[in-house]
Amino acid sequence: MAHQHHDYEDNELSRTYRVVIPAAELMQELDAKIAEVQPQIKINGFRPGKVPPAHIKKVYGPSIMREVIEKKVEASTKAQVEKANAKPVSEPHLHLESDLEEVAAGKADLAFDVHFEVMPDFETPEPSAIAFTRPIAPVEDAQVEEALEQLLKANRTFEEKDGAAADGDAVVMDFEGKVDGVAFEGGKAEGAEVILGSGSLIPGFESGLIGVKKGEERTLNVTFPDDYGVETLKGKAAEFAVKATAVKAPKEAVADDAFAKQLGLETIGEVRDALRRRIEAEHTAQSRAKAKRALFDQLDKMYDFALPPGMLDAEFRQIWSQIEADKKADRLDPEDAGKDEETLKSEYKRIAERRVRLGLVLAEVGSRNKVAISDQEVGQAILDMARRFPGQERQVFEAYQKNPQLQAQIRAPLYEDKVVDFLLELAKVTNQTVTREELFTEDGAPGEAAESEAKPKRSKKAKGESAAEPAEG
Repeated sequence: MAHQHHDYEDNELSRTYRVVIPAAELMQELDAKIAEVQPQIKINGFRPGKVPPAHIKKVYGPSIMREVIEKKVEASTKAQVEKANAKPVSEPHLHLESDLEEVAAGKADLAFDVHFEVMPDFETPEPSAIAFTRPIAPVEDAQVEEALEQLLKANRTFEEKDGAAADGDAVVMDFEGKVDGVAFEGGKAEGAEVILGSGSLIPGFESGLIGVKKGEERTLNVTFPDDYGVETLKGKAAEFAVKATAVKAPKEAVADDAFAKQLGLETIGEVRDALRRRIEAEHTAQSRAKAKRALFDQLDKMYDFALPPGMLDAEFRQIWSQIEADKKADRLDPEDAGKDEETLKSEYKRIAERRVRLGLVLAEVGSRNKVAISDQEVGQAILDMARRFPGQERQVFEAYQKNPQLQAQIRAPLYEDKVVDFLLELAKVTNQTVTREELFTEDGAPGEAAESEAKPKRSKKAKGESAAEPAEG
């Protein structure tokens, strides 16, 4: 039998066990396996099924021994986790202590450490004891009309006109830009079209085209913004030689049934109904997001228990790698940009702690209330994901189907949402009517509980998602 001892240097949530399987036991298993496969072994010079075990061991011994070792390690690891009588929150990690070649040759015992982290001991919340306010915003007729105006604007057409270009007109042009008299990459174009006043070009460019006529040439002196995307052009003065090849006036779409038919509907009333449903869906999603935040804030106040160190370290490392990538790409949140590294690390360690703690609470709530995600739900989510990549749907779908890690990335947020819905259904939630602007205003000040759910959006593992699903074992 295997012998093991507990490494008492571990803490209460991090366990390491030594497992030793004697060489004699392994050789016994090897002989039993050889006897099992002997009838199927075919080797030239021997009758089928009559190859001597000693010869099989000589030819196939190493490969059969590897299989024996793998199965013994798997079985011993499983037995050790069960014997620990604790609920792992991560897959066990194995560290081999023996020389595998010596073990395979039957000259040494197989010794390895099994390390895993376990679920902290805490009581799950009584959902009815959780109380908070959920903002809701009714859809107003004016919002529908505003959305319709935007839709009409997005579907307007432009027709060539004589005369000068005004704000809102489109100008088609050829241009070439130079900085300090030298042309630069991306500074030249032919047939480029811009709507004056759209703000799509650098400041001063569009306003410099006001009054231009077809065939007219102009020289525009502009300055690249300090936050421009190309480092070598930031804050630089530039001169653009521009020739207008056409001026177009907008022809606004009209809110009538003919417009509705362009969109695949029958009447303009159906268009308004569709817009109302879209806005309602936006409001519902935002209300749920704020209710989820409020729920997490409540849970965050209710719990303060020790966390599995490896789990916490992995969560922080994932967050910090994203912060470093944002720094490198110069896209760090403005509120973080002025902080020193020590301050940032301290803040994001608190965020990592909150995520892991909330994830463990949600996982335990889900486990105790038999919340589960079916393969069908995962499959549908993968299908939805694949549809975001037109022309590559099949490759994306198959990649997720074949990769358990990718599937886990899909399953974890699904599981979290299902547990959240379970809690929201049973918690004491009071609806409060607010305006759309209030509904979409971010709550919380830096360092507050709500903020720690706002910040991590930069990371895929937001809001404890990765830790929410219970680990197997």
